[in-house]
Formats: sequence, C-alpha cells, structure tokens
Amino acid sequence: MSRLNSATLAALQAFATWSVLSAAIPMTAMAADKTSPTQVAAAAKIATVAVQGTAASANESSLDAVVEAVRQTTVSAQVPGAIVSLLVQAGDRVRAGQALVRIDARAAQQNVAGSAAQVDAAQAVLNVASKELDRQKQLLAKQYISQAALERTQAQWLAAQAQVKALQAQTRVAEAQSGFFVLSAPYDGVVSEVTATVGDMAMPGRPLLVLHDPSALRVVASVPQSMLTGLSDKLKSVRYEIPGLAGQNSPRAPTQTQLLPTIDAASHTAQIRLILPAGNSAETTGLKPGMFARVWLPTTGTAAQTDAERLYLPSTAILRRAEMTGVYVIDAQGQPRLRQVRLGRATGELVEVLSGVSKGEQVAADPKTVNAL
Repeated sequence: MSRLNSATLAALQAFATWSVLSAAIPMTAMAADKTSPTQVAAAAKIATVAVQGTAASANESSLDAVVEAVRQTTVSAQVPGAIVSLLVQAGDRVRAGQALVRIDARAAQQNVAGSAAQVDAAQAVLNVASKELDRQKQLLAKQYISQAALERTQAQWLAAQAQVKALQAQTRVAEAQSGFFVLSAPYDGVVSEVTATVGDMAMPGRPLLVLHDPSALRVVASVPQSMLTGLSDKLKSVRYEIPGLAGQNSPRAPTQTQLLPTIDAASHTAQIRLILPAGNSAETTGLKPGMFARVWLPTTGTAAQTDAERLYLPSTAILRRAEMTGVYVIDAQGQPRLRQVRLGRATGELVEVLSGVSKGEQVAADPKTVNAL
C-alpha cells in the first residue's frame, strides 16, 4: 500500500509540475514577443544605414596602381658651375619661363665679352680689306696693276669676311651657353622636390629639382602577362578608384585608357595608363602624384556573374567581438538584431560584405548606440 501511495504521489507531483510549466510557457512566449513602448521608442532613435550595392561586377579583378603626373620633369644643368641661388622651394607654383636656379656664370660672361672683342677686331680687318679691294679695282681700271693682283686682294677680303662670320657664330654660342646658367621652368607647374642647395656644384645631367604639372594626372598599373589576353578589346571597361580620398572611393571610368605594347622583360608585365577626367586635378580634388590607387580590369565571366553586385557597408557599422564579426540589422518590428557577416576587402571608408546581409537592408550605423540601449 505504501508503494502504491508513493507511486501515485510521484505521478501527481509530475503532473502538477507539467501543468505549471505548460501554463508558464505561453506567458513567457507572450512576454518575449511583446515589445514594450519604451523599447520601441529607444529603437527608433538608432541611426541606420542601408546596405549599398555597387556596379562592380563579380567578373572584375583589381591591381594596385599609383597616381602620377602626365608631365613630370627632372631639371638638371647643362653646364658645370657652382649654384649661387635657389629661387624656389618644394611645393611652390611656378610659371613657364620663371627662373628656378642660378649657376655662377662669370666665366661664361667673360667668354662672351672675349668673343665680342674678337668680332670687333675681325670687323676692323674686314673694313680695311674692303677699302683695299676698292682701290685695287680702280688701279686695274687704269691698268696700273695686273688682274692677278686684284684677285689676291679680293681673296684677302673674302677671308676677312669669313673670319667675321666665324667669330660672330662663336659669340652667339657663348651667349647661348651663358643662358644655360639660369634654369627656367619649361611649363606651369609645381615644384615636387629640390635636391640641391646653394653652394653645390652643378654638373651636366645631375638632377637639381623635380617639376610636375598638377592639372593633368593619370593612374598607372602593371598588368601581369596572364591577364593580357583579350584586354585590348575591353579597355573601355577598365575603371579606377583612389581609396581613402573623398569622392574617389568607388570605381569610375577614365577619360582614356592606354595599354602599352611592350612587356617588361624582368617583371613580365605591361603598363596600363588611365587618364583621369577633367576636374580630377591636384588643385580640385586633392590628388597628388604618388598616391595609391586601384585599377579594376574586366575578366572572363558568366552572364550571372556579370549581373552580380558587390555589397558595401561603412566600416563604422561593423561590430567586432573576439572572433565574431557582425552587424545590427533592423528587423520588421524596428528592433536591432545581431547578425554575423563575412567581410571582403576594404575600400576607403567602406567594407565589402560577402555574406550575411542583402542589398537595401537597414543596419545600425554605430553598434555602440545599440549596446547603450
């Protein structure tokens, strides 16, 4: 009897426990599904951003590139001499014909003066020879001298005349060389670098400063030999971007694309040049020669890949906890839900999202604001 009572008592206790739990479960579910007005109001204050889709298709590959000036000149001396004056500094804007460097030209000036004196002396000899020729012609007309004597006088006059022309040419050469002692800007531009100081010895071919034209820039990349097949027919699809520069973070089309016909024997790469559109000069966008860039080249892909889009989110919207990377996605009820994502390469302030979100979904702009709720 005791055993039956014990078994009956245990069954009754189990049934009672199950009844309590079954009654508590719907209440718990209702409490979980029900969102308080305070939570809704707090969630409404969360700033959100939409998952962005770009036109970058999946059948593209990127190459590291660099921004360079279309016109860049290394200014060096043509004659030896000590540098007596540097008229510009790095970063200065210069105009075409503006003096940049002056080299000691005292010896050249003396050469010009000496050549001019020799011309004067030769001109005096020529004047005497001209008068002598006139007298000899008069004497020959009166038959006081022979024809041979006149010819000798005429030869002396021609020699004096040739001497004057030769010395005049030497004077012009000396004057031209004296102009080499003042280095001038070949075009309007900006001084990129100055490698010399006052007192240095300028030698022919030694770089003194570097000048570039900031109004015309291009992006240059080296294309591996394996990617050159069929690229010549797809140059209109080549695009570029300047990561980290405002307004240049997304791929865009250049004004002109040029693929050089030669391949470097050491690296087995060909150079591709992308001329930047008008208005993308260093003066208007902050672009400078030497900045990092990225070139997107079209590759062979299927039609499905061509229509695929890349998804991007601001890097500030990404939440990183230990080994987990996620974002707070706003659900249909307006509540933030943590969702794990897989990231790709970063492009400036944007990060590519490979999986975990869809285009157009709203994501919390700053995960810290969600954690503070």
